[in-house]
Amino acid sequence: MHILLVEDDLQLGSALSSALAGAGFRPTWLRRLAEAHALLADGGVDGLLLDLGLPDGDGMSLLSALRDADKRLPVLLITARDQLDDRLLGLQCGADDYLVKPFAVPEMLARLHAVLRRASGQAAACWRVGALQIDVEQHRVETRGRVIGLTAREYQLLLELARQAGRVVPKRRLIERVWGGPGEVTDTTLEYFVHQLRRKLPPAAIHTVRGVGYFLAVQ
Repeated sequence: MHILLVEDDLQLGSALSSALAGAGFRPTWLRRLAEAHALLADGGVDGLLLDLGLPDGDGMSLLSALRDADKRLPVLLITARDQLDDRLLGLQCGADDYLVKPFAVPEMLARLHAVLRRASGQAAACWRVGALQIDVEQHRVETRGRVIGLTAREYQLLLELARQAGRVVPKRRLIERVWGGPGEVTDTTLEYFVHQLRRKLPPAAIHTVRGVGYFLAVQ
């Protein structure tokens, strides 16, 4: 999952970016609002960690712009503002949750997982799709009590299909979400990873819609 981190503090930004990568996310760390606006306009971001006090403006303006554009991107605010009015304003402007500095990295990750789950319509950390059980916090996949060993890329591919379980996910969307964009990744690369994933999942778990994409069966 692609997480945008907007934080101007060098030490904190570096630590959070490393923590996100270590937790299996694909972070992009930016320090300016203008850069964040540009990246979000291009799409392909699954969640936003947003500091409010930034050199070129207030992060609340970015949050307001997202919600005014009716973009339901999950947003976790991170800020030194600890007054109740500030927290309430952030939530009223559309933030999904709020963290006051200083905070522990495990708490940040837990809150981020929670807002991402809610955005995906999954209330629990363990998703059930057909015969599969996917623990999104432990990055663990099981079927009928058997653990399925997946590579990081295979897991990310499965997760993107599971988010839209029962619905066709276009090839371009999968490439953007799993690899971050076309670049050197081709449809052939995607097809190879789908083939590898199919070999490890229950029969008929992944279906192909020729010329369009793939979907994960819900039964």
